[in-house]
Amino acid sequence: MVEVQVTCINKTPRNDPYEGITHLGNSTGKWTRQAVVDWIERKEHTFFTLVNGNRGDIGVVNGPNGKYLRTYADGKWNDNLLALPECP
Repeated sequence: MVEVQVTCINKTPRNDPYEGITHLGNSTGKWTRQAVVDWIERKEHTFFTLVNGNRGDIGVVNGPNGKYLRTYADGKWNDNLLALPECP
């Protein structure tokens, strides 16, 4: 299993709190949200963020509108992904 640090996201439109993340990435590549969901669910890769020195593991959440990604740190779900900059 490969452990991948996510350092950026794409969200369309960027400032809309009701629209989801479309892509996640880092300096080596960018992946669709669905690909990351699939890799996590198949236990092929794990993903995490580092925001202000705090690690947040990325997990899949089953929401009312389908599956989405969220970080889990310090025993609770949080929005660390949304704090990341835009991917190029």
